[in-house]
Amino acid sequence: MEKAVLIAIKTGREDIDVDTSLDELEELAKTAGAETVMRLIQAREIPDKLTYLGSGRVEELKGFVEVNEVDLIIADDELSPLQIEKINEFTGVKVLDRTGLILDIFAQRARTKEGLLQVELAQLQYNLPRLKGSREGLSRLGGGIGTRGPGETKLEADRRVIRARIALLKRELNNVVEQRENQRKKRKENQVPQVSLVGYTNAGKSTLLTKLTGSETYVADQHFATLDPLVRRWQLPDNQEILLADTVGFIRKLPHDLVAAFRATLEELKDVNLLLHVVDSKGIDFDAQIKAVESTLKTIGCEVPSLMVFSKADLLTEGEINFIETMYPDSVLVSAKTGLGLDVLAKQVIKKAKLSKVVLELKFPYSEAFWLERLYAESEVRKVDYDEDGLRVTALVNMNLAERLFPYTSKEE
Repeated sequence: MEKAVLIAIKTGREDIDVDTSLDELEELAKTAGAETVMRLIQAREIPDKLTYLGSGRVEELKGFVEVNEVDLIIADDELSPLQIEKINEFTGVKVLDRTGLILDIFAQRARTKEGLLQVELAQLQYNLPRLKGSREGLSRLGGGIGTRGPGETKLEADRRVIRARIALLKRELNNVVEQRENQRKKRKENQVPQVSLVGYTNAGKSTLLTKLTGSETYVADQHFATLDPLVRRWQLPDNQEILLADTVGFIRKLPHDLVAAFRATLEELKDVNLLLHVVDSKGIDFDAQIKAVESTLKTIGCEVPSLMVFSKADLLTEGEINFIETMYPDSVLVSAKTGLGLDVLAKQVIKKAKLSKVVLELKFPYSEAFWLERLYAESEVRKVDYDEDGLRVTALVNMNLAERLFPYTSKEE
């Protein structure tokens, strides 16, 4: 396991306490395979353009690194290529920022062809501006954290070859986008409702998916344990079957290149009936985590209705439960471990996703008889009468379609 020092700047304008942010960074480092041996925080108005921390602090960092045989320095912010180079020159060890660390974890987690393509694209786009004209800079990276993944051998090529590789990956991922769009069209044609789990990394999404669907999925108490999308069937209490999807976890300061590379995966969220925003009720500053998830959804243009689901409710005190219910009155508290709240969750999903059904008495003019074909495809048609002035239909209809059919509801004459 590599020994790491975490470094951060405290400007006083942070959206989250620096120590809390470093707690998260330490967990990320642990997930990647590093042991944190020290934290170094520097109070500054803005990061130093050359050394991030400032020359005095970097000298202090250099001394600690030498005495304690540190392998890796990780910054809590994204560093410029020059900052990485200068800190490396001062200390003589590998330097990584939060973005590079997250990319490294993604490189370890990717399994499917699509996931590998997305991670490689993000890695290359991140590393391209950080390559020096010569290969001297690459040799400093060594092995281990920050150098793994499908893109590692590509980094030894020159910029022209890397740009060509990026262009190829983008074309391949565009094909993936088209394939996913076709899959979404088929799902719509088959009228199978879909609900997606979203949330901060390690919020408990995969555990909840496993509990609700009875399927076997990889579950671990780690950041980004699930990277590749998973879709399973979930039978609701009314015997209606829907698709429940698990997605990659979000995180504060999610790298832009990563969001762009995972566009094909994330855009799936735009076409679902409902998002279940899973929140770790025992997580560090879950208010900030909620904002990070909502910000990412806004970035990708996702405006789907959502239901907030607080996980691990069995671990909460009565006071904590009252606080959540007061601050988030429309949320649901659940425990995948004990089953607490899962029946309430299912009922809320039916309501929020408009999956409940109603019996409608409808009347259509013959010029709009296409509605009957749609009713047969999407609903349970119980009776059809052919009158002189049109069709009279009795059908059990889901709420989404019922709203569109409201103008045709039969009136007593």
